[in-house]
Amino acid sequence: MNFADFLKGFTALVWLAVVAMLVLAIVRASRNQKVRGLSTIIIGAAVFGGILTTVSSGLVFIPPDQRGVVISAIEPKGYRQQALQPGLRWIIPYFENVVTYSISRQTYTMSIASQEGQVQGDDSVAARTSDGQEVLLDASVIYAIDPGKVVDLHIIWQKRYTDELVRPLSRGIVRDAVSQYGIEEVYSSKRAEMVQQITQELRRKLDENGLLLLDFVLRNITFSPEYAASVEQKQIAEQQAQQAKFVVEQRRQEAQQAIETSKGQAESVKIRAQGDADARIIQAKAEAEALQLIAAALRENPDLLNYQYINKLAPGIRVMLVPNNAPYLLPSLDTFTPGQVITSTSTLPETTP
Repeated sequence: MNFADFLKGFTALVWLAVVAMLVLAIVRASRNQKVRGLSTIIIGAAVFGGILTTVSSGLVFIPPDQRGVVISAIEPKGYRQQALQPGLRWIIPYFENVVTYSISRQTYTMSIASQEGQVQGDDSVAARTSDGQEVLLDASVIYAIDPGKVVDLHIIWQKRYTDELVRPLSRGIVRDAVSQYGIEEVYSSKRAEMVQQITQELRRKLDENGLLLLDFVLRNITFSPEYAASVEQKQIAEQQAQQAKFVVEQRRQEAQQAIETSKGQAESVKIRAQGDADARIIQAKAEAEALQLIAAALRENPDLLNYQYINKLAPGIRVMLVPNNAPYLLPSLDTFTPGQVITSTSTLPETTP
């Protein structure tokens, strides 16, 4: 409680005491009792109460978040040109009074939800885009009274500035801004640009009327049922097209993978075949070199072939019978002399059955 309110409360108590004593004096007088001393007290209390009333009427306390407009009967214009600043202030009793205005932030909300805005029911802003589509916009205007223009605001709007200035001005500016954009621009590509345009224009208009725009919030955009259905169908079609594109890409990747697999298998077969061919070539070269070595060895030692042949015979065989047309009879190992060739003209006896 500030001092001005305390003084007014105390003044009220003094007057209650005066009334009580006056009633008591009337009762005592009706009973033929003395009231001279009581009358003096009543007169003194009444004079004191009048002084307190005059003083309390001239003291005004302005809270920090408010400014006071002084309506004066002695000023030529009927008001003081400067607003009262926060603190305990003095005005001329009975000739001036004060109207206070809050300079703290205020929010005016226009919403499609029935319980969110200042107006019950659907209070969203209906607007049409440049391509003729209707949209419903939920918005909030955050503003405050300019402390330096409180007097001007009181003269022009008084306490009606919320309903008669902020509401119609913001709704009109929103409609004008929306009409400059297409439906898709409103909710996607140019939404931020549109909000900035609304904010700048609304700030300029409110400033002309003594208000400060602190922020404009575009809370939601609602489309007509017809356009919402078309947007949903478009999104479904885009999703299906995207899905088809994904399937095609998947098939392409699978085909590419199959091609790469086939190439890998063909390359593997090719490498394997090349390896087999190289192995055969190496083997043939080795066999040819072996044959060349054998041929060279035979040229140097012709009897080496007989020696190898004899080594393959059974250990107990020393004489070998050959057919009639066999030109040679190999000697036994004991009688074999290197370089010796034994020929035989003997023939096998013919047998008569």
